[in-house]
Amino acid sequence: MVSLNNPEASALVSTYRSLLPVGARRRIVRRVPRPLRNAVMHLLASLDSLRSAVVTRALGGSRSPGRHGPNAFLRVVRHRGKHVRAVVVGGATEWAARARNLHMVVAVLEAAEIDYFCIRGTAQAVPCVAVPAEQREDVEELLQIAFGRNPGYVSNGLGEQRDGASAKTWRRMRTHQVLRLAWNVCDPTAELIFGQESGCDLEFWRRTGDELVAPRPNSVLTQTPIDAERRVMEQKLFSPVPSLYHTGYARSVPEFGVPLPDDHLFPIDVVYTWVDDSDPAWRASRDAARLLLTRDASGPLHEQAANDARYTSRDELRYSLRSIHQYAPWVHNIYLVTAGQVPRWLNTEYPGLRIVDHREIFSDPTALPTFNSHAIESQLHRIDGLSDHFLYLNDDVFFGRPVGPGHFFHPNGLTKFFMSKALIPSGEVSGADLPVNAAGQNSRGLIAQQFGTFIAQKMKHTPHALRREVLQEIERTYPEEHRRTQHSRFRSPDDVPIASSLHHYHAFHTARATVGDLRYVYIDIGDLKAQQRLNRLAARRDFDTFCINDTIVPQNPDAQERMVRDFLKAYFPVPSPYELPAEADTTRAQGEPAELRSA
Repeated sequence: MVSLNNPEASALVSTYRSLLPVGARRRIVRRVPRPLRNAVMHLLASLDSLRSAVVTRALGGSRSPGRHGPNAFLRVVRHRGKHVRAVVVGGATEWAARARNLHMVVAVLEAAEIDYFCIRGTAQAVPCVAVPAEQREDVEELLQIAFGRNPGYVSNGLGEQRDGASAKTWRRMRTHQVLRLAWNVCDPTAELIFGQESGCDLEFWRRTGDELVAPRPNSVLTQTPIDAERRVMEQKLFSPVPSLYHTGYARSVPEFGVPLPDDHLFPIDVVYTWVDDSDPAWRASRDAARLLLTRDASGPLHEQAANDARYTSRDELRYSLRSIHQYAPWVHNIYLVTAGQVPRWLNTEYPGLRIVDHREIFSDPTALPTFNSHAIESQLHRIDGLSDHFLYLNDDVFFGRPVGPGHFFHPNGLTKFFMSKALIPSGEVSGADLPVNAAGQNSRGLIAQQFGTFIAQKMKHTPHALRREVLQEIERTYPEEHRRTQHSRFRSPDDVPIASSLHHYHAFHTARATVGDLRYVYIDIGDLKAQQRLNRLAARRDFDTFCINDTIVPQNPDAQERMVRDFLKAYFPVPSPYELPAEADTTRAQGEPAELRSA
């Protein structure tokens, strides 16, 4: 039976509480010599290992009790221009770091029976916990002890970050009513460091009569009765993690536990299209189809319609999946659409991941085999089990930092699209046009025919937010153009870019999509400054999404491949659960004990 006062009480904590009433426990903080206070914190650390907030598997740690030492695996790293201490965790992720910080704050407060409640709607990207301001002195001393055992940092939101184990720190922070707490985490390479930006906010709510009043706005409530009901809720409500994981429980007031208008209550899937260009059988099939087409057609294919650069794989899919695991834990299912191919390193048994063969989704099997992404994209809405809302990604598109569903979908289900400054050329389509330009012109013609407007802008190479119902409607509305695109084995002047352009403009004109805003960068690896741009991206990590692409076969493909692989390994060093363990190409260091456990 789960206790409402302490939903995960352990035998150790029960013994501790039975021996010392709450008043005595609080006096321990100020009056008991440090050795005994440290012993108390060892007890709290045992609680932390029992209530753990992140799965061992997710963080690459071990369930071995020998790894619960207070200072194990600490490392000094440079983060945002300063040297800080961080715990080295083999499978570190941003979402796990956030969940861990929330968990540790909640564990300390519950162990000392400090009144608290978790908060939603602060417009911050981190979890938040509120405590009554009248208990501030007790809370500060408890946290000082906690930081003494597990080194971490406190900041005031103004860029000032200080050692949480120092009494001087807490005196300096006394005038601030909102603090950011963080126990830093890094991966073994120290390429990934999760500090204050992944911390947990602590708010001190002042008492006014019989009410507690918030020190800053939130979208739910800014005052509540002192004796308001405290309900037990899952911690993942306040710090989202992948659905497979359970992060424990915390307390809050009822208003913060119900669905809100800005919650995304619908599942969001991801669909990839992928090809293994090194597969001899696939290459033979492609070459035969290309030869047959050039014999039957009035002229050769456009140079960029079927050149090798269009199909080259540098293992980008592995790292794009890592970017989802690292920065988009809210993704529901992932579908990989292929021509019967499976990456050798892919863990096809992982829940929520499914391989989809072209033969499963093409409405007309005679259109296969196809080597045209436009044709494949025209059939994505036929994937069995696909949610109505999904993101379509090429394997050279990556999430570059934490993103939320709101980057791509409105809470009411409307999609967002991201227009490029690049323009669709004017005039009629000709065989000499670049395939991408011809496709854009065809999309413009259909929108003009249906809605009477003139579209001019291309779309950025970002994840495309799509609706199955819109794609189904497009097939019904433009049947002939849809059929021609499906049957085009290679890029053709007749193609329509259904998933990457037409969907967005059609949905916009039927009030189901809006123009979105996303911090994004496109890097052409054939550019002379590509290495410089990749170095800048790796150093700053300041884009929501990015695309690494080329359209021309390079003069030195080996050098180009090394450049891309070295960048991706450094940017995404943590293997995802979508990879077979034996195929993970990153050395795993032994991390601290588990912090999220599997549901």
